[in-house]
This record gives sequence, structure tokens and C-alpha cells, in this order.
Amino acid sequence: MDERPVLELRGITKRFPGVVANDGVSLDLRRGEVHALLGENGAGKSTLMNVLYGLYHPDEGEIRLAGEPVRIGSPKEAIERGIGMVHQHFMLIPVMSVAENIVLASEPRHAGLLLDYDAARERVRELSRTFRFAVDPDERIENITVGQQQRVEIMKALYRNADILILDEPTAVLTPQEASELFAILATLKDEGMSIIFISHKLNEVLEIADRISVLRRGRLVETVPREGATEESLARSMVGREVLLRVEKRLASPGEPLLELEGLHVLDDRGLAAVRDVSLTVRAGEIVGLAGVDANGQSELIDAVCGLRSVHGGVVRVAGRAVTGANARTMLDIGVGHIPEDRQRRGLVLDFSLAENIALHDYAKAPDSRFGWLFPSRLLARARRLLREYDVRGGGPQTRASALSGGNQQKVVIAREVDRNPRVLLAAQPTRGLDVGAIEFVHRRLVEERDEGRAILLVSLELEEVLSLSDRILVIYEGRIVGEFTPAASEEELGIAMTGGGRREEVAA
Repeated sequence: MDERPVLELRGITKRFPGVVANDGVSLDLRRGEVHALLGENGAGKSTLMNVLYGLYHPDEGEIRLAGEPVRIGSPKEAIERGIGMVHQHFMLIPVMSVAENIVLASEPRHAGLLLDYDAARERVRELSRTFRFAVDPDERIENITVGQQQRVEIMKALYRNADILILDEPTAVLTPQEASELFAILATLKDEGMSIIFISHKLNEVLEIADRISVLRRGRLVETVPREGATEESLARSMVGREVLLRVEKRLASPGEPLLELEGLHVLDDRGLAAVRDVSLTVRAGEIVGLAGVDANGQSELIDAVCGLRSVHGGVVRVAGRAVTGANARTMLDIGVGHIPEDRQRRGLVLDFSLAENIALHDYAKAPDSRFGWLFPSRLLARARRLLREYDVRGGGPQTRASALSGGNQQKVVIAREVDRNPRVLLAAQPTRGLDVGAIEFVHRRLVEERDEGRAILLVSLELEEVLSLSDRILVIYEGRIVGEFTPAASEEELGIAMTGGGRREEVAA
């Protein structure tokens, strides 16, 4: 790794109304380096990178490339200067092909006029071979996996000759296998001399991939340290400013009556194919049942069917002994089923609504929020103010639009709304996706508290450590079927074998 910086940020300050997002931040990036950027939700990481990428203009400070001060006024200028960025939420057009997305706005042309699609496909194939991306240039974006979509985003930057690559929460939506494949790609890019800024909340990943690590806290740079000698505990302490429990502390569960029962459940996916096949399970009051599995093995369809967002093709759903098969989402909410969705932006929030309006989405037509059809805005604001404070939501107040918050703070708003409704059954799908270690600790503690108050919680997570840490019983789903039941004493290896179809169903006493 070349010790000379290819990029320097000097005293970058960025202010928004009522918020100092970045406060005199200085850091540098070296050639052939992976420089990780850590921080809590709302610490200013994405804002700092948006300044570098030309989406925001700094109020103070300067950017230097190869020692020369530059002003980057737009993403177009950033790209022209060799800076590429892969955003947390991908910027791809679903109905277009891989090749079309990659060359968009920089298309090869016949005689300067017509799109040379064959040249575009060949360039994509060349990039795919060179960096081992394994992506079909003719496949539509809507038909490929999330991991492949991320590779397309990286290939867009490479196609435009980027030598500095910014990755904003690149593993937030990836399975562990896809994350490993991404790290292999990053190692190849690093060997080719590319410099990478890697934003993440996952401490183990940072320690695996980064050469140096910078920590932001409340908009300020706390420290920059080499990977050697850093630990998850030391990084968590630096991020949050206090000791953080990285393992959930909970007493043994005392399960009560069954509150959620599925019998022989069959659910179809969007293509009309079987996604959930003959699933039977029970979640009792006062227990957390974890559902582990590789992504796209029926978890999403199962959750959607239980909370009334997808039709049930066969079988029975019961809540507190009442058959509710086929009930719509409003009915499921009214009988006490809470839902933390895996996609907070599509299913959890109305991004153009204020935080107060989003928190009131389910119950706005009931007292005390309204009476005789009249809303009481002051009550909505008071409730939102209480929950934003209780859940440490940063970046705005009750009247702030949801779209203005970072992804992690958006997730906190969803969790606050669902938990505050005191549901009898809580469906928690990827509840800590995109959260920092301090927020993860908080959410885990709240889920355990909800369990101890008698809620039945069905937890779906791609994070095996989270499933093992939180669950009282663990079910493994593979190709839409439950293929194993385990205690929390099971190893990740045992679960991994079952998740890939290598185990047979075993009933293990809790």
C-alpha cells in the first residue's frame, strides 16, 4: 500500500437547520487501501461521503485529490475525477438489463448516434471476467439477487474508470455468503490499486476487510486507528462513547399459551410458485422463536402471509386461538399483530410523511389520536416526541420528513411504532438491519423486554449470531420448508448445514 494519500478531507463541516452533521472532519485515503468509516446512526458518515461525491457542498473545509485542492460540485464532477459511490439503496432501473444500467449516460455508440449494445455487453463481460463478478449482462435487474445488483453498482463505477470507490453500508442487505463474495471482489480491486472507503456498522466485517478505521461520533472524528490491535469492544466503545454489551443478557424464557400458530401453511411467491410449503410452527407467549435461513427461502412470503400482506394458498393461521387465515393487514393489526418489516422504506414508512404521521399510521383513527373523525395533531406530536426521545432517534423531530433520516434512524422509528402498540404477536423481520452496535444493543434489549412481558415474537434474521443470541427456540427454513429445530446452544456450523439443506428435521427440546 502506497503511504501517500490519494484523497484528503480537511476540516469538512456541513450544517443543516438545527444540526451540525459534520464538524471539522479530517481524514485521508491511500492508494490500494480499504479505509473503514464507523459511527452510530446519524454520526455523519453518509453526509461526509455525500460531500465527497458532490451531492452536498461543504460549509467549511477542503477536498484534495493527489495533493491538489478541488471543488466537486456534482456527482458528474466526482465521476469525472475518478470517484464512484455505491449507495446503501441501489440506484438501478429494475426493468433495464445489467448492461443497460452499467453504460447508462456513458453509452458506446455507432457513428456517435446509435447505441452499440454489443459493445456495451462485451465491456460488461470483460469487467465481469477481470474482477470475477459472475453477472449476466442481458439479465434484467428485477430478476437478479440483491448481491448481484450490488456488483452491478460496483461495475458502473469501474466502467467509468473510478479509482476511488465509496461503499455505503454494502453488506446491509447481503447474506453472509454474498458478503464473503463481496470481500473477495474488494480484495481484487485493492490489488489492482483501487482505494476504497467502506462504511459499515458491522465490526467483525470492518476488522476483516479494513486497513485503517476512522470513527465518527455525533459529527466529529474521534480517532483513526490501524486494524492491527483494534477489537470489536474497543471500536464499539469509541463509536458510542461507553461500554457496549455485544451479547444479549436474558433469563430463561417462561413460555405460556400459544399466541401464533401456523398449520400446514402454503404460500405462493409473486410468480405463482410455491414459496412456503406445509409450514407448521407455534410461538407462545413469552418466547422468541428465531427463523434462520439463507435469504429467499420463503421467509419473506411467510411473514407477508401472517401479517395479511399476501394471500394464503393453503393451511391455517391462528392468533390467540382465533383462526384468521386470509385476514387483511388492517385486521391483523387490530387483533394485535405487530410487524417490523425487512424493507423499512417500502413497507415500514411513508417517506414523504412526517415522523409524527408515520408513528400514527396504524392508530390515527382511534382514541386518543382522533375522535368522531377529527385528528388531534398536538397528541400526535406529543406521542412522536416521546418515542423519538425514548428510542434515541437522531436527525430530526416529530415534523421532520421520514426521508430526511438515515436508514438506521428510519428503522428506529418503525420499531418504536410497532413496539409501542403493545402487540400480542410481534413479527420482527431483520429488526437490526442497518443499525449501529449501540442501537442493536438497545433493540435486542427491547425485544427481550417484550418477551418477558408476555409477547410472542417471531424473529427472522440473516444474522446467525443475532438468531442464536436472541432466540429461545430456532427453526431453520430451506426451500420453503422447516427442516430443523434447535436450541440456542446449537453452533453456527449446525445451523449452516441445515440452512443449505444438509440436515433433516429434528425436534430438539427447548
